[in-house]
Amino acid sequence: MKFDDLDLKMRVYETAHDTQVLPGMYMIARIDGRGFTRLTKETHPFEAPFDVRFRDYMIATTEHLMNCGFKVIYGYTQSDEISLLFDLNETAFSRKHRKYNSILAGEASAQFSVLLGSVAAFDCRICELPNAQLVEDYFRWRNEDAHRNSLNAHCYWRLRQQGATKTDASKRIEKLSIAEKNELLFSMGVNFNELPLWQKRGTGIYWTEIEKEGFDAKQRTTVIVKRKQLCRNMELPMRDEYNEFISRIINAV
Repeated sequence: MKFDDLDLKMRVYETAHDTQVLPGMYMIARIDGRGFTRLTKETHPFEAPFDVRFRDYMIATTEHLMNCGFKVIYGYTQSDEISLLFDLNETAFSRKHRKYNSILAGEASAQFSVLLGSVAAFDCRICELPNAQLVEDYFRWRNEDAHRNSLNAHCYWRLRQQGATKTDASKRIEKLSIAEKNELLFSMGVNFNELPLWQKRGTGIYWTEIEKEGFDAKQRTTVIVKRKQLCRNMELPMRDEYNEFISRIINAV
C-alpha cells in the first residue's frame, strides 16, 4: 500500500469525531488545574486560604495564554481556574475543539510548571455561547463563584487554624448563611469586607493601547507610536457592574 493511500485510510480514524465551533458563536476556554488541591496543599504547600505567589503564577499563565497564537480579548482567573474569551472572528485551526483543548491545556501546563519548578497539569474545555449577553453572564457566574468560594475558604481555614479537623470545619460552615459566615469571621477578627478584592472577585486581564516614544530611522525623527499591552485588574466590580464591564470589552473589539 502506498503511503498516500495509507495516510488517507488512517487519517479518517484520527479526525472522525472532529467538532468545530460554528461561525458567529462566542468561544470561551475554561482551563482548570488538575489535582491542584494536593499540589498546592501537600506537594508544594502554599499559604492558605490565599497565597500571592500562587495568584501571580495563575496571572502569568493567563497572560501567556493570551499571547500564544490566538486572539484572546479577555482573560479571567480565580483560584486554579482560567477563562479566556476569544475574538468573535477567531478562526485558528478551523475552530476545532480538539486543537483548542490540547494546545491551551498544554501551554498552561508548561507555563505553570516552569513558574512552579515542578510538574503541574491543566485540562481545558470550550464553552460555546450564541450571544454577548450569555458571555457577560458567564463571567458574572465565575466572578460570583469566586466570592462564594473566598468566603467559604476564609471560614474553613480560620477554623482549621484554631484546631478544628477537616470534617468539623466543613460541617460547621456547611449550613451557615452568608451573613452567618461573615459573623463567624468577624468573631475571629476578620472583616470579610476589608479583604483584598482579588481574593473575592478574581483578576481580569485585557488589552489596552498605550503611546510610546519611538524613532523613525527613515525620517530620523522621534515619533509617537501606539502599542497594545496587557492590563491586570485586581479590583473587578460585581453583579450588574461586572456585566457592563464585560460588555465594554466585547464592544471595544
